[in-house]
Amino acid sequence: MFSYVWPMALVVLSNTAYQICAKSVPGGMNPFASLTVTYLVGALASGLFYVALGDGGNILQEYTKLNWAPFVLGLVIVGLEVGWIYAYKAGWPVSTAFIFQSAILAGFLLMVGRMLYQEPVTLNKIIGIIICLIGLYFLSRQ
Repeated sequence: MFSYVWPMALVVLSNTAYQICAKSVPGGMNPFASLTVTYLVGALASGLFYVALGDGGNILQEYTKLNWAPFVLGLVIVGLEVGWIYAYKAGWPVSTAFIFQSAILAGFLLMVGRMLYQEPVTLNKIIGIIICLIGLYFLSRQ
């Protein structure tokens, strides 16, 4: 049970801190300049975690296993980061911006799961998406 719960708890706590940090980037600062520091810290932390928590393997050997995904993921993460920073600069409230994007994302990922991974689209999932859309309606009526 713990091995199932702790990763999601880490995601929730990290996402909460992430949203606070993204909203706290100084308004006059170029988001891309901010991200250079963000990724430098992230690269250093990843290297330290590799050494501290790894199996003692050689990181250069690990790099021989690379495929396209880490490279594209790097670009995607830049898009996510700068998108959130600009969304907050545009005035999106932290209390609803994440809910809004999550509801839209749920619908997209339902389609992606079906098309790329042959995951079933069940009645419960469709009802869940409808509930998300109803939630978006109420959020938009603030």
